[in-house]
Amino acid sequence: MSNQGLSPSERGGLPSWTYFNPEMYELEVDVLLRRSWQLVCHVSDLAAPGEWLNFDVAGERALIIRGADKVVRAFHNVCRHRGSRVAVGERGQCKGALVCPFHGWTYHLDGTLRSVMQPRSLPELDPKQQNFGLVPIEMEIWHGFVFVRFKPGDRDDTVARMMAPFEELVAPYRMAECEALGPGRRLEIEANWKSVRDVDNEAYHVPLAHPTLFDLYGADCQDGRNYLGESLGAACVFKSEPARLWSVRKYKAILPEAEHLPPSQRRGWFYAGVFPNTVIRLYPDCVGFYQELPLALGRSLQRGAYYGLPDNRREMRLARYLSRRIDGITGLEDRNLIRWSWEAMQSSGFDGIILTDLETGVRDYHDRLRRLMPVMTLPEPPPSGELKARNEAMLHAA
Repeated sequence: MSNQGLSPSERGGLPSWTYFNPEMYELEVDVLLRRSWQLVCHVSDLAAPGEWLNFDVAGERALIIRGADKVVRAFHNVCRHRGSRVAVGERGQCKGALVCPFHGWTYHLDGTLRSVMQPRSLPELDPKQQNFGLVPIEMEIWHGFVFVRFKPGDRDDTVARMMAPFEELVAPYRMAECEALGPGRRLEIEANWKSVRDVDNEAYHVPLAHPTLFDLYGADCQDGRNYLGESLGAACVFKSEPARLWSVRKYKAILPEAEHLPPSQRRGWFYAGVFPNTVIRLYPDCVGFYQELPLALGRSLQRGAYYGLPDNRREMRLARYLSRRIDGITGLEDRNLIRWSWEAMQSSGFDGIILTDLETGVRDYHDRLRRLMPVMTLPEPPPSGELKARNEAMLHAA
């Protein structure tokens, strides 16, 4: 994963207006969030039949549930009667059926309609007809992680195909066998979601902004170029020099040998990006993900979780605590950088990003966005009400 230099013409990032224009935000929601694969959870989050989990993004509501036949399925969390949520809350478990809290329409765990209240008040409904059951969502399970896509794309446009360049790196972690290491994490950030990605897509800022990470792996962090224009990776090998900070020193000292991993991956943290808003983390002691979901133009939700192979050794429990502690410190440090970057996009004193040779990940990411939404290449926004039409015209002209 070596960096490649940027030519003078490649030094600029997205224009500032794309970070605070309401019409741009709506286009991103439709083109990116509804049409891209979104990581929802891990299969271990739905261990028993009847366990379910909700996932809301971009005005869409997904319900992921394990059926009585132990199969994991994904549906729109929308009752076919009046559109109420069928499952309310973040997660839960039902014994044999999902009951809509509005009028009591009931669905089997496979999504088919089971019964309705006061059926004589309705035309005859055949429960075997899928058009009366919960509406399925396109779903794919990749190494134990459950992905959904609200607007289906090409049948060959799968998570497995998108992540194929990472297959050799990911396979030894046996992620499908992992179990949840406690509840997930959710945090609201007062910034446009792209500002979060911009900070995370490069390691140029690590030496100054993240003393703990720099103490862990220093200059041995290598950003990779975007594979297939979609996925960005990073390899961060631990420094051989003694650590200065307590958490890093203890983590490196107590970390058990991960014998299931090849030697080159036992002393390092690796990352695999899932376009447009998710990163899978691969550590010797655990795996996990973090993800940004737009809540509004200048407000985002960052969510994530950790998973690990069954291992109750004291050394492993402590190593997992310390790696999450280091991540937590890093997240706190990033929040100011994200907020400052977002604020700058609205400042009259800031005329755009200037990229170094060490920020190719940001450039590749912005290039991918510009290919999907060429209106982002414009130095100024189109007149009010014309952005979507202008983008369509530019796509057809390309």
